[in-house]
Amino acid sequence: MTLEIDVVTTLVLAIIVLMIGRALISRIGFLSRYNIPEPVVGGLLAACVITALHIWAGAQITFDMSLQTPLMLAFFATIGLSADLRSLVQGGRAVVIFLLVVVVMLLLQNAVGVAVAMSMDLHPLAGLLAGSITMSGGHGTGAAYATRFSEVDGVQGAMEIAMACATFGLVLGGLLGGPLAQKLITRHRLAPAADTHETGAPGELESGMRRALSPESFLETLLLILACIMIGSWLGKAFTNPYLTLPTFVWTLFTGVLLRNVLSLGRLRHIDDDTVELLGTVSLSLFLAMALIALRLWELVALALPILAILAAQVVAIAIYVYFVTFRVMGKNYDAAVMSAGHVGFGMGATPTAIANMQALTARYGPSRQAFLIIPVVGAFLIDLANALVIQGFMSLPMFGF
Repeated sequence: MTLEIDVVTTLVLAIIVLMIGRALISRIGFLSRYNIPEPVVGGLLAACVITALHIWAGAQITFDMSLQTPLMLAFFATIGLSADLRSLVQGGRAVVIFLLVVVVMLLLQNAVGVAVAMSMDLHPLAGLLAGSITMSGGHGTGAAYATRFSEVDGVQGAMEIAMACATFGLVLGGLLGGPLAQKLITRHRLAPAADTHETGAPGELESGMRRALSPESFLETLLLILACIMIGSWLGKAFTNPYLTLPTFVWTLFTGVLLRNVLSLGRLRHIDDDTVELLGTVSLSLFLAMALIALRLWELVALALPILAILAAQVVAIAIYVYFVTFRVMGKNYDAAVMSAGHVGFGMGATPTAIANMQALTARYGPSRQAFLIIPVVGAFLIDLANALVIQGFMSLPMFGF
């Protein structure tokens, strides 16, 4: 039985998945206690149902994901549109420190991936695919490098390995980020600073909160988001080259930063931060829901044992590193714990997962303005630049033959 779901029905199902996720979290203490994001709860449940239908009834269900990429780009556009450079300067030192922490983890991920791969007689490029390329780069970066490795270097099954590893990381990043930060908060008895500002970056919309919204602010913000997507997509195509691959969302985010600060500093137009935040939250939630309902979990079972061994080693290494290094270096306070949840999210999957982890955490314990300032800047922008340089550095080692 083959069932093709059109784009409108896919959107409807994604919304239903989010509502189911929220309902389950409100009723199951384990989910709320460990701050599992709504899209992860509802999306994984849907993926399990689809997998059961595939295995027991032979159902082949495909979704029209035409809206998934625009939603992801819209989310990153809102991140850029919220990035007032005057605020970023305030967290300048912390951004630099966190970036250094992230770079060390990128090196660790690739070292672990390559070492385990070579110990099992796999091509070291397979170790890179299961390293920072997919763990910190996600599906987009994984697909880009897998295409190169398969076409230029002849690595068999490169795309399948990349997609499976990125999917594995996306799921585990959403499942482990909240519990790890929860343990840090309870163990060290942490709480938000008393003077923490209540507003935050896109994605930090507290449970039950409703924003005032006008047609004017909605249309103006939507126009800015679409402009960011349009310009970012054009820049991504214009600057494509074989030496340094930057995903389109990086250009979209950068465009948002530029538009925000040109309009603000030039006093040309006021950007409604509440509307930006609201649209960012909606885009993030729908993107994650769509990504998770489309998971083909039965393909993960077909992963070779060596790849599973690499991924298991990556999970252990990332969890230990974040728990003992990221949290301590960033100050051993509440903000550091929230950033740790975010670091697990984008260190194993994607920045939207990181934001979802932090959103679930702050909805329970209170806001963390510093975390929502630093994580999007590093996790959605600087990490891609750093990751590309780290990957190129590893590929220049003699073992890769380049």
